[in-house]
Amino acid sequence: MSKLFTTIKEKFKIKTSFTKSVALPGLLVILLVSFYCGIFPNHANNFFKQIQNYVTTNLSWTYVLIVTLFILFLIIIALSKLGNIRLGADDSRPKYSFFSWIAMLFAAGMGIGLMYFGVAETISHYTNPAIADTDIVQRAKEAQLSTFFHWGIHAWGIYAVVGLILSYFAYRYKLPLAIRSGLYPILKDKIYGPIGHAVDTFALCSTFFGIATTLGFGVVQLNAGLKTIGVVDETSFTAQIMIVVFVTIIAVGSTLTGLDKGVKKLSELNLTLAFIMMMFILIAGPTIYLLGTFSEGIGYYISNLTRLTFNTYAFEEEGKQWFSNWTIMYWAWWISWSPFVGLFIARISKGRTIREFIIAVLIVPSLFNFLWMTVFGNSAVWLDQHVAGGALSQLASDPDTLLFKFFEYFPLTGLLNVLAILIITVFFVTSADSGILVMNSIASSAKSNSPKWQNVFWGVLLVVLTLTLLRSGGLNSLQTMTLLSALPFGLILLVLCFCLWKALIIDQTFHSAKLPYGSIAWDGHLWKERLARIATFSRKRDIKKFLNETVKVAFEEIKVELEKNDIESTILEGKNTPLSIELVMKHDTIRNFRYGVVAESQYISDYVLNEENTPNVETEEQDKQYVPITYFNDGRKGNNIQYMTKNEVIADILREYERFISLISDDKNELLVINKRK
Repeated sequence: MSKLFTTIKEKFKIKTSFTKSVALPGLLVILLVSFYCGIFPNHANNFFKQIQNYVTTNLSWTYVLIVTLFILFLIIIALSKLGNIRLGADDSRPKYSFFSWIAMLFAAGMGIGLMYFGVAETISHYTNPAIADTDIVQRAKEAQLSTFFHWGIHAWGIYAVVGLILSYFAYRYKLPLAIRSGLYPILKDKIYGPIGHAVDTFALCSTFFGIATTLGFGVVQLNAGLKTIGVVDETSFTAQIMIVVFVTIIAVGSTLTGLDKGVKKLSELNLTLAFIMMMFILIAGPTIYLLGTFSEGIGYYISNLTRLTFNTYAFEEEGKQWFSNWTIMYWAWWISWSPFVGLFIARISKGRTIREFIIAVLIVPSLFNFLWMTVFGNSAVWLDQHVAGGALSQLASDPDTLLFKFFEYFPLTGLLNVLAILIITVFFVTSADSGILVMNSIASSAKSNSPKWQNVFWGVLLVVLTLTLLRSGGLNSLQTMTLLSALPFGLILLVLCFCLWKALIIDQTFHSAKLPYGSIAWDGHLWKERLARIATFSRKRDIKKFLNETVKVAFEEIKVELEKNDIESTILEGKNTPLSIELVMKHDTIRNFRYGVVAESQYISDYVLNEENTPNVETEEQDKQYVPITYFNDGRKGNNIQYMTKNEVIADILREYERFISLISDDKNELLVINKRK
């Protein structure tokens, strides 16, 4: 296939940035799975359902554990010093304003779902709760709580993990903006090999299937909305073709204009329109009730967060089916979408600190989701109880039309319907164009300046396969398969979290490292000699020479002066190791002062060993060097003094001795005082 790709490319003089090892296997899998689901929808549906039932029955706890670890991981990083690290160079700053950034987050992550489930999910939990409860008030509270839980920090935590991993390695390590880059700490340059190709291929397929299924189900809601306002007479495949083609054409056009002009402008417009519609429902609906339930709902969510996070309904048999159908499906859905959303978030987050990134991605969208779900979901529950007489509850199983039925209980129904259709359409466009950009980025290994025809190619492929699956009824099968793929990818993400943690620790250590102790007081007059020593890794004989000609001489000179001051001292050689020497100042009632120097071996990185333009590494053991480290009577390990002169060693001894005398002079340090006669 690779030869065929090269032949076609050369014959037709096609310019492409595709990475053959990613794009070709990805396209092959996409086509095979799509045609399988499209040609044999019933067989595919039964096959995937069997796997799904097994997974949800036996491995639900795995999804819970994975998502929980993501949240804990992000919180630990945000609260630690690691949060100060910037996604990019230390002097880099964000390209987009906070509003634009947040708007694009919604466009890629949740916009479609907010419109589709804003009314439907709360009504569904209210009508069919996890645990049967006759108390109508408690049902309403638990319905809001479940909705908050599914659309809160856990959902955005999954996106944040992927986005953080990708943006860190892309902007800090200058690696490609690709999933494979997250494995760099353990694979190094092997990320460009088969393992890296496989990971990116997996991400490409997951992104495509996620977008295809979302477009497929979303177009049904748009069809229902157009039928409501009288644009189409009925829900038909012809109308669905027109909707999908229209949305995709706009999406492709948006990608061709670029991220700054297309996606950014559409995202800002749609967030504004969505906010206007939400405020209208808030004002025209039971305002005081909604504001009260919003405040109480956040408190109820926070107080139950730990319980919800770890709950698997192991003791509540009747709730297991609800748990599998909702929570597990949501966790799987967010994970399956995370390559797409995470990559998009990473593209727009350069220059922000890790702490800013985590807090903003977790908190801001979650709070907006809570407000949105409160306004729409709780309004629906209130209307169902006080106005509709249960009419909305009866439509809980028909989310496609529920939103438009909900608008009938508000003034300006026709305007609301049109506005909702416009918002849904733009959300679909922004999701599609974001997805096209991300798919092209993955298939091209994040190469810049990709030919525009590649964006058109992904758009056309998306249209053709989505319509094929809609026509054949294979979309349900594809959705199930996409959700199942979330489990192995979730495990991959855990490995990526480990890699990120390892890299952050190294980053923090490197940038917080101080100058070598022995070089602090350098005045430069011996710079040639010191350069020669730095440019040569120390052998055992070098350290032995340093101990005899520098350290021992310094000890002897100090010993002479100590005797003049009636202070008894001794010099001990080889007490700890053959390559050690120490000066001991003796006292009667307090601990002796000890200044020792011992040679410690240190491993030299393979990268240094294999680098031609580095210091000489001709040691007795090729991967080791030896450095003189000080130590003291109180158990403290001191500093590396290999670049000090005799006089600098003497000065260091006096500094430590002065510190010792100052400490024992303070009554608070009386533990240092020892009566040796007893």
